[in-house]
Amino acid sequence: MKGTLILYFLGLALTFAACSGNNYSPKPRGYYHIDLPKKAYKHFDNGCSYSFDYPVYAAMQPDSSSGTKPCWYNLSFARFNGRLHLTYYDVSSKAEYEGLVEDARTFAFKHTVKANSIDQKLINYPDKKVYGIYYAIEGNTASSVQFFLTDSTKHYFRGALYFNERPQYDSIRPVVTFIKKDIDRMIETFKWKN
Repeated sequence: MKGTLILYFLGLALTFAACSGNNYSPKPRGYYHIDLPKKAYKHFDNGCSYSFDYPVYAAMQPDSSSGTKPCWYNLSFARFNGRLHLTYYDVSSKAEYEGLVEDARTFAFKHTVKANSIDQKLINYPDKKVYGIYYAIEGNTASSVQFFLTDSTKHYFRGALYFNERPQYDSIRPVVTFIKKDIDRMIETFKWKN
């Protein structure tokens, strides 16, 4: 009985001694594990002047915001809380074409304030008459990828990737990298109809 009582008080004393220190070190911030789906694509051809492949885990939805034009769509990545906003314009003059190209550059470089870098890549598929510029924007910006495609005479198509989250590039980087491959596939399979 005396031995049990001594063990009890010894255990109690060790418990109090272990809990009395101020040596707390915070744990590093963690992020959720993101399950990325398997890559698979389907073809989009909906009566517009263009067609392309897009991922099966995304939904192509007509743009319903005010001021939209025909053949404007949002490619919704609901699983990632993001969307690729797609716009199309029939170009009727060289001045209109140059204005649209300048708008694309302006929209991409509006992110300069928060961007760590903005890389530009030329898109050039002369056999399909698909040309353009791809902007990869790194940093805590509203848009991580923007691009435009044109045939240089009468068609202009623009895309911009947005997430419905506060920009934290280090946490969305795996998703951006994943979706960039889908955008690359979209551009590689892009075709004008006339």
